Amino acid sequence: MNKFDDQATQALLDKSLITENQYQEITAYRNLNIFSLNAELKLFLYLSVLLFTSGIGILIYKNIDSIGHIAILSILLIVIAVCFYYCFKNSKGFQRTETAFENPILEYLVLAANILTCIFIGYLQFQYKPFGTHYDLATLIPTIVSFFCAYYFDNKSVLTIAITGLAAYIGLSVTPQDLLHNDFYANPNLSYSAIILGGLLILYTIYSSKINLKTHFNIIYLTFALHLISIASISNLVGDNSDGGIWMLFGLVLLASSYYFYKVSHKIKAMSLYVFMIVYAYIGLNIFLFRIFDTIDSSDIWRLFVFLLPIYFIGSIVLFIKLIKNFHKEITE
Repeated sequence: MNKFDDQATQALLDKSLITENQYQEITAYRNLNIFSLNAELKLFLYLSVLLFTSGIGILIYKNIDSIGHIAILSILLIVIAVCFYYCFKNSKGFQRTETAFENPILEYLVLAANILTCIFIGYLQFQYKPFGTHYDLATLIPTIVSFFCAYYFDNKSVLTIAITGLAAYIGLSVTPQDLLHNDFYANPNLSYSAIILGGLLILYTIYSSKINLKTHFNIIYLTFALHLISIASISNLVGDNSDGGIWMLFGLVLLASSYYFYKVSHKIKAMSLYVFMIVYAYIGLNIFLFRIFDTIDSSDIWRLFVFLLPIYFIGSIVLFIKLIKNFHKEITE
């Protein structure tokens, strides 16, 4: 038993939250050094789903001429139907609170079925164009299916696909690489769309908490909202949009966002939200300060800035570590 577990268990005993007999039982159990493979097995299941669906895509790409479009679509449809049949048959139905399959494999079967559905609809639109030139419908329909599956089967992985599809429907790409390459300044509407979508996701988490609807999904919605709002704001702080002081408006948006996520990360005890909030706020603050100094035409100011820069960065690192340690202590007590 490691030192941290020993201290935590001793603290429970000191606070009379457990009895001496319970303390001895916990200590004896931990000294057995038994560990769970649950996380590792789930990781392998997740990787197997990704490899299987990726293999389907590669198979279609390399053998599209020899297999035929109808055959490929038929095989995909059969596999999707079989997956959903087993999932619906073994599910507990829709529940407002957190639920789970008795067999965890079915959770990943839902994920596979959902990904294959996206592939099927995308391939159908690409080859036969059943939606005509309305390519947005080819994105919207899988998104609706994903939201339905996420809530019916209580699947967080499918929910991430659904939110990604929703963002793609309004013209955003929300993978880390694509977000950083989105030209928010060249297309201001893209920035506004990202911030509005992030705001709507936040409002939905507030609403779902009030009606007690899948509140454990809130961390996913909030994570997407944090990235969307923060990256859109930072991109416009960096962009050459000084005319009219628009960059200051995005600075205020980032400030308000950082404050909100600071409060909510403490409320729901989410370390990931807290860390990313600090990182985005720190980047935004540095950009904001640099732009302010850039407007000051004084070589003395810049000399002082360069002199204090090492101290500033060292102090920032120390402060960052201290904040993380204090937050970790707060959520573990």
